[in-house]
Amino acid sequence: MGLSAMVAIGLSLLMGFAGQVSLGQGAFYALGAYAAGLLSVPKELFANGLGLDPLLALAAAPLLTATVAAVVGVPLLRLRGHYLAFATLALHLILLSVIFGEERLTGGQTGLIGIPALEVGGRTITGNLHTAVVWALVVVCFVIAQNLVRSRAGRGLQAIATSEASAAAAGVDVASYKLRLFVLAAGFAGLAGGLYTYLLLYLSPDAFTLLISIEFVVMVAVGGLGSVSGAVLGAVVVTLLQYYLQKFGTRQELLGLDLPIQTPTVARIGVYGLIFVLVMLFFPRGLLPAFTGALRRLGRR
Repeated sequence: MGLSAMVAIGLSLLMGFAGQVSLGQGAFYALGAYAAGLLSVPKELFANGLGLDPLLALAAAPLLTATVAAVVGVPLLRLRGHYLAFATLALHLILLSVIFGEERLTGGQTGLIGIPALEVGGRTITGNLHTAVVWALVVVCFVIAQNLVRSRAGRGLQAIATSEASAAAAGVDVASYKLRLFVLAAGFAGLAGGLYTYLLLYLSPDAFTLLISIEFVVMVAVGGLGSVSGAVLGAVVVTLLQYYLQKFGTRQELLGLDLPIQTPTVARIGVYGLIFVLVMLFFPRGLLPAFTGALRRLGRR
């Protein structure tokens, strides 16, 4: 939940204020994970590993991801609407092709093994301690995002969300603001990916399918575009839903009928699509804004 919340916070800002629908946050999530893994895995276990301290590798993961986002964001953000969405989706596909194809660099389909555990002050960060670290960093991302929204730059972003033409006429550098927000969202995703690496100490390309990017978009849609609190709520709700759908998929039969092995994937895609349609139809601002709005109306009554 915490790892998804980090990605969703950045994506919520990107979609809610810059109006950029990105289907490639899963790519930045994977990039951060592989960056942390390749930087920290020892050369004795993997030829292209650098053997850096895991804590240093974790700090470098969001920086490297943000740098890549800054480079690819310049041409990508010239696109709008569906064109941008499909371009970011293509970015995810390209990264998956590299991970699968460059076996000497990434471990390929076999995966990246030999990743050392994250240690701070001689204490291994694992289990409940890893969970605590993740949620502490979620709070950091939350505070950064909230301060951004309330700052002068945040007012510029709100102007862009209302009308790009009006914001530009008022002196807001629309292109620069969008690029910076794109880089920030990628940095959050890279940090989450780095933490994911030290959760499992093993990386496989199967963990970064296209479906994960769609999950992040559904989380933001459920929580509400531009709502930092809603992004966290959406991450919690969708992750719980994913857990129960997986449990449902492990059943061998339903109502006397045998279930195929593809049931978990098909159920997730179908349910995500249904949730997305229902939210867009009945709660276009997201569940949390709709709930708080209902409470305000009830209070006035």
